[in-house]
Amino acid sequence: ILAAPPGTRALVAGLAGEPTYLTVREDGTLHPWGIVDNCTHLGCTFPWNPNDNQFQCPCHGSRYDPEGTVVRGPAPLPLKLVRVAVAEEAIWISPWKETDPRTGQKPWWV
Repeated sequence: ILAAPPGTRALVAGLAGEPTYLTVREDGTLHPWGIVDNCTHLGCTFPWNPNDNQFQCPCHGSRYDPEGTVVRGPAPLPLKLVRVAVAEEAIWISPWKETDPRTGQKPWWV
């Protein structure tokens, strides 16, 4: 994943096997949060659409921006985040329990 070009969104098995997108930043590091690939409407999984620069749920049309914030419903909440770190030549994924940096509020999933 770290050898992938900047802007790459890699879909991996995250915590408890949840499909999670990791993003390679411009400097070649991983973004400090991963975005869990479960629509907050009914839990569908969905692809990243690089042409529209959005996550797009095909089931009921929910759309999310690159950070997982809802731009079109029916999804009621932003996508769940997980913490991402690289250490000891491994990618570590752990629960995100701090303030949601997108909303400035306590995460809905905690």
